[in-house]
Amino acid sequence: MKAIRRFTVRTVLPDAIAPLARLAKNLRWSWHLPPRELFSALNAEAWERSEHDPMTFLGLVSREELQELAADGAVVERVQHAAADLDRYLSEPRWYQSLGADAPACIAYFSPEFGITEVLPQYSGGLGILAGDHLKAASDLGVPLIGVGLLYQAGYFKQSLSRDAWQQETYPVLDPDGLPLTLLREEDGSPALVTLPLPGDRTLRAHIWRADVGRVPLLLLDSNVPANDDAARGITDRLYGGGGDHRLQQELLLGMGGVKALRVYQRLTGTPAPEVFHTNEGHAGFLGIERIQELMSSEAPLSWSEALAAGRASTVFTTHTPVPAGIDRFEAVQIRHFFDAGLAPDVPVEKVLDLGRENYDGGNPAVFNMAVMGLRLAQRANGVAKLHGVVSREMFSGLWPGFDHSEIPITSVTNGVHVPTWIDPKMSRLAAKYFGSTDVDATGWDKIYDVDDAELWALRGELRSALVDDVRKRLRSSWKKRGAADAELGWTDTVLDPDVLTIGFARRVPTYKRLTLMLRDPARLKALLLHPKHPIQLVIAGKSHPADDAGKKMIQDLVKFTDDPAVRHRIVFLPNYDIAMARTLFPGCDVWLNNPLRPLEACGTSGMKAAINGSLNLSVLDGWWDEMYDGENGWAIPTANNDASPTERDDIEAAALYELLETQVAPRFYGSTVSEHAGAAGPSQTGPEAVPTHWVSMIKHTLAHLGPAVSADRMLQDYVNTLYRPAAVAGRQAGTASFKEAKELAAWTSKVRDAWPQLIVEHVDSVGVSEEPQIGDTLQVNAYIALHELTPEDVSVEVAYGRAQDGDELEEVALVELTETEDLGNGRHLFTGSILINRSGSFGYTVRVFPKHPSLASKAELGLIANA
Repeated sequence: MKAIRRFTVRTVLPDAIAPLARLAKNLRWSWHLPPRELFSALNAEAWERSEHDPMTFLGLVSREELQELAADGAVVERVQHAAADLDRYLSEPRWYQSLGADAPACIAYFSPEFGITEVLPQYSGGLGILAGDHLKAASDLGVPLIGVGLLYQAGYFKQSLSRDAWQQETYPVLDPDGLPLTLLREEDGSPALVTLPLPGDRTLRAHIWRADVGRVPLLLLDSNVPANDDAARGITDRLYGGGGDHRLQQELLLGMGGVKALRVYQRLTGTPAPEVFHTNEGHAGFLGIERIQELMSSEAPLSWSEALAAGRASTVFTTHTPVPAGIDRFEAVQIRHFFDAGLAPDVPVEKVLDLGRENYDGGNPAVFNMAVMGLRLAQRANGVAKLHGVVSREMFSGLWPGFDHSEIPITSVTNGVHVPTWIDPKMSRLAAKYFGSTDVDATGWDKIYDVDDAELWALRGELRSALVDDVRKRLRSSWKKRGAADAELGWTDTVLDPDVLTIGFARRVPTYKRLTLMLRDPARLKALLLHPKHPIQLVIAGKSHPADDAGKKMIQDLVKFTDDPAVRHRIVFLPNYDIAMARTLFPGCDVWLNNPLRPLEACGTSGMKAAINGSLNLSVLDGWWDEMYDGENGWAIPTANNDASPTERDDIEAAALYELLETQVAPRFYGSTVSEHAGAAGPSQTGPEAVPTHWVSMIKHTLAHLGPAVSADRMLQDYVNTLYRPAAVAGRQAGTASFKEAKELAAWTSKVRDAWPQLIVEHVDSVGVSEEPQIGDTLQVNAYIALHELTPEDVSVEVAYGRAQDGDELEEVALVELTETEDLGNGRHLFTGSILINRSGSFGYTVRVFPKHPSLASKAELGLIANA
């Protein structure tokens, strides 16, 4: 029989141990070890059955046992101590509280997914894990952040494999009452609602669920509301589960509904209004339209251009994709269809369409681009690694025609990982022993050099053994789901060897990440796996998007190779990659492999998670590895020349990967530990001489140098100092005196845009250089500019000079601003300045004019430039 309805009954705890409910509800337990140890100590068997989910755990413990626990003084004392520790963590001043008054009182962080714990499966991959780490680091640092997202009824899919190794997806429905969530309610007890009008006189309603991520509230909007029609109830059905109108409605709810949810939360809790809005990728871009609507419909309404200026000042946009195909794009007619229904009644629909229009060289004006809208609605924008910043400036250069790519106003903040979440407890205990820290963060790792090599190597062996045990259980389960009988699966009990060099590869499976590059030469890979002295073993995991058949084919090809009885003890594919699997996978691997097509990896934080556990990286120089590889923390896989064909490129880079593994990585791992007589069963490792000192020195170097660099604490401090604080200051300035500065900026911008086509650099000359220029000569540059309706205060005139290359391109450029020295009448002005010739060889210069205003964040902000 099947139930016609299902719901979760929550446990009522005796008063003496009632704080357990709060400990279970606050997701700090997902990165703070003591609460997990407490739950395990209360009932180890139930803790294992709950799969380490405190909410489920409390439901598994009987009322009688709860009463017994409440009568146990030692248990009560431990519970009270844990609750007091949580209270202290939630209230005590942290790093952020030491900052000055310019630090924003509240920051809203919007993302389509959040990967905090497998207990709350609202993530698909890197973007969500990054967002979860962002919230956790904000909590640890005391940053007053509020997360905003959607609550998906089925989350992302669960992955399994068919007998012929084809990916299969299932979508278990989640019950919010069984999750660590609280429904936001009005004072009368009714659920709080946000509403959006939809075409056809329909209404989209959404409840607001709150998750507590330490100190950070996360608001999740849920359209599965009885008052909605069936179509509206299904809008938040699955993460990335639909396209077209379905995806658009999700993004409208996330952006516009998310701002409405924040306002409800402010009203009910007294939380300060966000001073900064951070749009994590383009999915949430419509939040800017809702904020403009608020300003245009206020008691003292602003015009479109004034509201746009005010909103942009306090908005930050982060792009995560290095390829146009990774950006959501809709037909302009779709956008018009939904906004004509009254989503933002005071905002002209044409203005909304213009924000996302690809009206630049190479763009499609009939398409609405969510990332383009995000950039146009934010005064500050960033990529997620230095190389990704370069790629983003090139990819979006059409928005700033005439500017060098280096001048495009997209900076970078390299991603980081939340160390307490991703570091293994065994590594935490090592840190506590030698560094005096019990709650490991990214500090103190320089003391790793004091740890004895043998002790660190033994710990790495324990982590590898734990991974091997976990792999065997997961592999057996996977094969049973593929239809195998227990009698066929005895071999899974001996899969992998805890003494063999273990390489991990786990991530989403789009084609550019090249899951199957390792299969380019199957015979060579097989030889590496079965090498008599230096064998390797591979643990691989990853999900392909349900609509990506090319990715699924890569998984199938790989799994078919791993099914070969000759190698299946050395290479495994584990389905359903998630946070729970990652807990043993990252620490247990000796080497983390990453081989994307450069430069298509925006950042790629999985290797960071491995590094903080003492794993070494073997990666193409892409994403974060491009800036942090130093020769002693791993290996760089050489890349083929850009003019190589895709096939040639894969051949060259696969060969380089095999060569590195065979001649450098494996021999260094085994060092003097390899017995001359060791066979395919694996090397012999005994006695103190079994410690590969060079390998251990690389582990120590990685921990000491990469630990602080890859920390999400470092990342969030960068966001606060380089983006959030300036955005808060700009937002406050724009809003002072009834938005006086925003109104002035809007009027000035309109004037400049209207006048810019008439601005001309009429003539440039120079004096002060002889016929044979020498180093040390001073060159006076005179620029005659016809400003017409503009004034010298409206512009910045600069001379750019440097080494002139073939085609007159300038390199090693320096800049000097010219000063207006004479009004020549009729809107014409003379600007002059001097430059020092400080180099020999080919020398060149040019003159450029930009708009200039104190409220602009960069000279390229308006996308206007006049070149000589």
